[in-house]
Amino acid sequence: MITRGIMMEIPFLTVFDAACKGRNPEKVAIEGVDSSPLTYGALRHLVENTVTTLNDMGYGRGDRIALMLPNGPEMATAFLSVISGFSCAPINPLYREKELEFYLSDMKASAIIASPELEPYAGTAACPLGIQVITLIPDGRTAGAFTLSGKNQERIHETGFAGPEDIGLILHTSGTTSRPKLVPLIQSSIVVSAVSMVEPLGLTEQDKCLNVMPLFHIQALIGAVICSLVSGGSVVCTPGFNEENMMKWLFEYRPTWYTSSPTIHQHVLKQAVLHKDRAQMTNLRFIRSSSASLPPTVKEGLEDVFGVPVVEAYGMTEAPHQISTNPLPPNLRKAGSVGIPAGLEMAILDSEGGFLPQNVTGEIALRGSRLFGGYENNPKANEKAFLNGWFLTGDLGHMDEDGYFFIDGRIKEMINRGGEKISPREVEEALLSNTEVEEAVAFSVPDPVLGEKVGAAVVLRDPRDTNVHDLKKHVSGNLAYFKVPACFWIVDEIPKGPTGKVQRIGMYDRLKDLPAADDNPTDAEYLPPITETEKILAAIWSDVLKKSMIGRDASFFDFGGDSLLATMVESRIAKAFDMKIGIASVMNHDTIARLGDFIDRRLNERK
Repeated sequence: MITRGIMMEIPFLTVFDAACKGRNPEKVAIEGVDSSPLTYGALRHLVENTVTTLNDMGYGRGDRIALMLPNGPEMATAFLSVISGFSCAPINPLYREKELEFYLSDMKASAIIASPELEPYAGTAACPLGIQVITLIPDGRTAGAFTLSGKNQERIHETGFAGPEDIGLILHTSGTTSRPKLVPLIQSSIVVSAVSMVEPLGLTEQDKCLNVMPLFHIQALIGAVICSLVSGGSVVCTPGFNEENMMKWLFEYRPTWYTSSPTIHQHVLKQAVLHKDRAQMTNLRFIRSSSASLPPTVKEGLEDVFGVPVVEAYGMTEAPHQISTNPLPPNLRKAGSVGIPAGLEMAILDSEGGFLPQNVTGEIALRGSRLFGGYENNPKANEKAFLNGWFLTGDLGHMDEDGYFFIDGRIKEMINRGGEKISPREVEEALLSNTEVEEAVAFSVPDPVLGEKVGAAVVLRDPRDTNVHDLKKHVSGNLAYFKVPACFWIVDEIPKGPTGKVQRIGMYDRLKDLPAADDNPTDAEYLPPITETEKILAAIWSDVLKKSMIGRDASFFDFGGDSLLATMVESRIAKAFDMKIGIASVMNHDTIARLGDFIDRRLNERK
């Protein structure tokens, strides 16, 4: 049985047309922390100037320009500027050198724009590939204002603004048995997707979104920034989620809504409960959740403490972003449901592509003109992804008698760590690059906060020569921290399914009764901080990580550090040293010794 989505009739526009044209030039478009707001007039001027600057450097329509910038208003305006005249490819600033090399070469990037503090990391990967690094220099006074510094190159391209059918956004989505797949999204599809959010949420120019999600993710790019501007409203671009600052931001900037993943919602709820009286006095109209399934207790808790509805939605990069959503009151919202279709057709199919009746579980499939046209240069993936004109999501679900969809499980083997989609094959390749590893399989492990985390079963050539700490250190040198397995099982052989094949789905159930290998960093030799900077950092880490006796050579990640905790470390460093270093610097310098040396060098540069 098929449920039809709302098939909206709107002009085929570009992102620049939909987000920047026809607005009151004096109205605020983008806000940032500790800076004056950027108006629609100033935003349009910035976008036009940036497109001209990049044209003068030799880049034009069709060129693919990567962005490696920290979260904040400059990332938002750089994204809007690049997508207006080129193909924009946002990249996670926490990626390691090998990951950057893969992503830049796979997308065939012509240039990469990086902030001053990230330029060295970008250059290490980009320069050997012949890709120019362009430096983005923030204005420092007005949210999102910046200038670009780079060399002019002899290139011949069509200049000016992009058209409706040009590729506007390029993102990688994690595969299951292969490397990440390249998803090209055209301008008009991005605009239609944003409108499909604006309508059911009733967004107007009076609304303001607080964005705490990473601006290299589809949810933040379309679900927060573009949909806010398409509605004529505004968006506050924070440096990223910070549990300690969330309540402050809600009161200081008075947003009417925010959107995030379930992991962040759990942290917000924890803080809101501590300030329940104040939480009831925010300006929020609703709260949106996407990226993964929201636990019912979190949804109920947020609604109770803030006194506003929580709207759960379903999205994915290929859609792009929103597929379905629960409506706002007084319309019916169903607990545990991802709602009704929003601009796409949805169906539940059996393995042969036949339609299944109500309340019968099958694979969720999508159809509609705004869907992406297929993975780039990946015919095998496309053959598996499309069936009889339907795109197969890899998610198991059912539809009830009211046309509401529910997600029941997953066919895909990818790991969804708090909204971060991780390819198990990528983790396995990193493990197998260690010569001491004979076999490896990566899989999802349940986690009460993140939903899932990465687990790995490993066969070692000689278990006496390698331990879990060594394995984690090796993987973290090749992959971003969130892809590093949190749990290891050292086994004599990898468990196989009935057919003799390795089955990642269900692997945890096969291993959970076996003891996981220990990795206790506190057992390592304690080396006390040496310099005054290291002593200050040790105190900051101890406070944030709730650990004592953290040695100067211990890794932030070994003690449970992640990107959310790194934002807290970053804010404390800013106060202690009067210095903004960015979350990427905190995580790339993952020991007190390395971070202390980095800060001391920055301090010396200021003298």
